[in-house]
Amino acid sequence: MPQTDSDPTSDPAAGTPSGPTAGPGTAARPSTRPPRPWLVVLVACAGQFLVVLDVSVMNVALPSMKADLDLGSLGLQWVLNAYAIAFAGFMLLGGRAADLYGRKTMFLAGLGLFTAASVVGGIAPEGGWLIGARAAQGLGAAALSPATLTLVTAAVPAGAARTRAIGTWTAVGAAGGAAGGFVGGLLVDLLNWRWVLLVNVPVGILVLAAAALGLRESRTAAGRRLDLPGAVLVTGGLATLAYGIVQTEMAGWTAPATLLPLLGGLALLALFVAVEARTAAPLVPLGIFRNRAVSAANVGIMLCGSSSFGMWFFMTVYAQNVLGYTPLQAGLALVPSSLAVLVGSKTAPRLMALTGARALALTGILVAAAGFAWQSTLTADGTFLTTILGPGILMMGGIGLATTPLATLATSGAAPGDAGLVSGLVNTSRTMGGALGLATLTTVAASTTPTPLSLGTPAAASLVPGYAMAFRVSTGVLLAAAVLMALWLPRAVHRTVQKG
Repeated sequence: MPQTDSDPTSDPAAGTPSGPTAGPGTAARPSTRPPRPWLVVLVACAGQFLVVLDVSVMNVALPSMKADLDLGSLGLQWVLNAYAIAFAGFMLLGGRAADLYGRKTMFLAGLGLFTAASVVGGIAPEGGWLIGARAAQGLGAAALSPATLTLVTAAVPAGAARTRAIGTWTAVGAAGGAAGGFVGGLLVDLLNWRWVLLVNVPVGILVLAAAALGLRESRTAAGRRLDLPGAVLVTGGLATLAYGIVQTEMAGWTAPATLLPLLGGLALLALFVAVEARTAAPLVPLGIFRNRAVSAANVGIMLCGSSSFGMWFFMTVYAQNVLGYTPLQAGLALVPSSLAVLVGSKTAPRLMALTGARALALTGILVAAAGFAWQSTLTADGTFLTTILGPGILMMGGIGLATTPLATLATSGAAPGDAGLVSGLVNTSRTMGGALGLATLTTVAASTTPTPLSLGTPAAASLVPGYAMAFRVSTGVLLAAAVLMALWLPRAVHRTVQKG
């Protein structure tokens, strides 16, 4: 398929004003090329870093929150879950809203809500305020995150330069998840847990100012109306499904508290598909999934996310609960892994020119699987070199190599008016994959661990079998992803992406 027809961001309107002459369903035509694409990429990546960082940064702060706000284990779980559910549930709606109402508008609105909610969470007098603030943060992230990828791809002309820009976006997003443990540990050790949230405020204000001055408004679905029934159904379905997923950590997979929201979420999503098939202007044009590159790449991103999100969690708790590291030491121990995902993501565009996107994605997934298999051999008396450094570099270097070509493929087959939607799909795939993976892996680890996982400090040796089993399951997931991508991804799709 020619890039001019399939590239969701080939519309040069992103970063430029949408004129009043734009007709229904047509993109606004800019009079000049968007200025300073590097600034657009920088601002968009900074926003993405913030929202991904907040998925993982809270982990090391939970014990301090428990003592300060008198939160129980259930309350602590919801400090994490409120963010994840709102983030995943509203992502597709945020992506379509960016197409309809403007990428800059949604970026500013989402980042403004995220920053304001960080203030409320940072000064929260009790647990309820903190949980509510986290949900508001997730809502802001869902509005902001889809716009970031659309802004990045639209700021740079199609071809090798755009692939490098996507590599930068991927690297920054992965680094946000990777840096969570280090940033959280540093702030908790040097200041207190409240700064895990309050640190977002000055950064958010700086990025807001840069976005207000450096971005231009654009929309590629002018004249279309928001598909309200579809928006309600998909948001309710994803949020309910995410709620069911996180319930598995507390109630298990077979409890009614888990099964009812899981089945309810799936039912709402099935109804959403039925409604979209009959709607003239659907929220999600179902035909987009007939593009093998888009559908396969999103599945690949979901499976990679299910392993990588769990990796950061289990490596952090292994370093602290088994090896006896402090929060700051645990964060520092994972810095090489963070650098590995950056190197992998930034190297990927050059390698794609030699191997093609499909081959590189497969190679990256297999490298990551090798790292997870190595990590599954961890022991209670493991060393930094053999149980953190070596496997961590392979795991995250492989994820970085795989995610950049998958994100490029996932954004290569949609019409210009669906650019924000496709970006929302990529982020939804990664976030839902991470939520599902983490819930599954913690359940697997708990079922294999003689002493149940908790925020306490059980005997180190009793935790190791559960952690090892979680990494073995992740290895299997990535091997299955490699087989799926080998069978599903079109062999010639990389030529389309590279030619632009």
